[in-house]
Amino acid sequence: MQQTLVIGSTCADVVITVKQLPKTAEDVHILAQTIALGGCAFNVANILRQMQAPVTFITPVGGGLYGEFVAKGLAERGFADAVMVEGENGCCYCLVEAGGERTFLCHRGVEYTFDPQWLAAYEGSDFARVYACGLEVEAANGQAMVDYLAAHPEREIWFAPGPRLLAIAPERLRQLLSLSPCLHLNEQEALALSGILAAEGQRASDAAAAARQIQAVTNNTVIVTLGERGAWVLERGGAGWYAAGQAVQAVDTIGAGDAHVGAVLAGITQGLSLRAAVAAANQVAAAVVGQKGASLPEDYFTTHPLD
Repeated sequence: MQQTLVIGSTCADVVITVKQLPKTAEDVHILAQTIALGGCAFNVANILRQMQAPVTFITPVGGGLYGEFVAKGLAERGFADAVMVEGENGCCYCLVEAGGERTFLCHRGVEYTFDPQWLAAYEGSDFARVYACGLEVEAANGQAMVDYLAAHPEREIWFAPGPRLLAIAPERLRQLLSLSPCLHLNEQEALALSGILAAEGQRASDAAAAARQIQAVTNNTVIVTLGERGAWVLERGGAGWYAAGQAVQAVDTIGAGDAHVGAVLAGITQGLSLRAAVAAANQVAAAVVGQKGASLPEDYFTTHPLD
């Protein structure tokens, strides 16, 4: 079975539930607080693992309270390729409102660094595809990540720009897009990226139009998630189609997009068509939205087989 390489961060998610976001100088009581493993790359790799798809996860882990928590959690899940580095590991404060929407306050540590030497031992590995996240590309040494991806044209790139895509250096972003990655975005991100790429800076009006503007640059598959409405998919070659979603009572939306792209990658790795993989990913993302935190229970796919 083909291998997927996932490169990126693992942090501690400190999930704080509130009725609504506080205003400046306001004093509020939180409803609950938990801590769990998080980080976009970890969430993707973890879904691949839980769906029993072969994955190699290269993630830097630092020290401090959060570093110890991350190292222990990765070991418990069998991720043996973590790279221990000097410096403090960070965390993400996830403020979750009553309707399930989340707001992130990120304390960045060494988990957002990258050194191509970490992958020197894997040069002979047969990775069919590689996942990268916009948070790592945005980082100070994100150019090294782009250069590494460019040095391995034999691997299909799956790139999730994320909500901070506007913070990525424009030249670096365009260089990555020139590598013809498959793009995975939510609707807001797709519209923002279309505005960057349009000839006159004109944002598209909907997900389908945004996907076409993006594909004109990447020449590869674009997946735009639409929440409970499902996803719009524009395949390489220009065929566009809609994958129906699932309505679910939102508990919180942390990690839903990560779970979706992870499930798509798992499905493709296991030989599913793109259409079947996206349909399965819609189910997985709905399950994540319907529970607290980004990680599904370890027995989820045993007790909840996908359609």
